[in-house]
Amino acid sequence: MTDTLQPPAERPCPDAALESSFGHIARQRMAGVPILNPALSVEAVGFRPWDEHWLGIVITPWFMNLVLVPGAAESWQSVAPGLRLFRNFPSGDFAFLGSNEPEVGEFQSCSLFSPMGQFSDQAGAREVAFAALAALQAEPVAV
Repeated sequence: MTDTLQPPAERPCPDAALESSFGHIARQRMAGVPILNPALSVEAVGFRPWDEHWLGIVITPWFMNLVLVPGAAESWQSVAPGLRLFRNFPSGDFAFLGSNEPEVGEFQSCSLFSPMGQFSDQAGAREVAFAALAALQAEPVAV
């Protein structure tokens, strides 16, 4: 699996759909849940082409996840909601859970943080998200 420079031809960047979908979840399904961090909002961060698909991070008041959304149907490997699939990155293998939301369709996610109590503001969460994306693409350092 390699990084690609061109956007996937079959699907535009999913950041707006992810923000809309998780914004609805925040207002409806997660409303009043005590683990929510009120200093945070829903934001899709750093989405870019990866291996013919879209990879980035979704920040919410309750989690921060790597998210992979299909771009090219012929190279997408589906996994049923709740089941996991290991994806290989330069930094190692990561388990992604299958998911599906009406506004987004099928996607896969890998949990980075949950709950989100350690973040004092959106800027700090965003900074960690960009650092995580950079670390994901970095080769492991030999010790």
